Amino acid sequence: MTKTMHSKVVLAVLLSLACTMSFAQSSGEATYKAKCQSCHGATGTPSPGIAKLMGVKPVSDPAMKALTLDQVEAAVKNGKGKMKPVAGLTDAQIKDVSAYFKTLK
Repeated sequence: MTKTMHSKVVLAVLLSLACTMSFAQSSGEATYKAKCQSCHGATGTPSPGIAKLMGVKPVSDPAMKALTLDQVEAAVKNGKGKMKPVAGLTDAQIKDVSAYFKTLK
């Protein structure tokens, strides 16, 4: 009886961890929320004020859709237009956040 109970507890813990991990944010999403969302918006659509002031286009804009992953990475790393380089990111974080940005619709 004890073996059965132990097995059930282990199974419950494993299922709980698996569910938690599947709902966790990607590192790109977490970085986007921390570093990019304030200007680019939660879904890639900036607020009208930021769009006008900084010239930030929504991800749905054809010019934004046309950007390659390398171009997005370069903008994050070096800045572009009024956007300054995003400080404090590793190359891996830049790749992750750029890939996440390209998934936004």
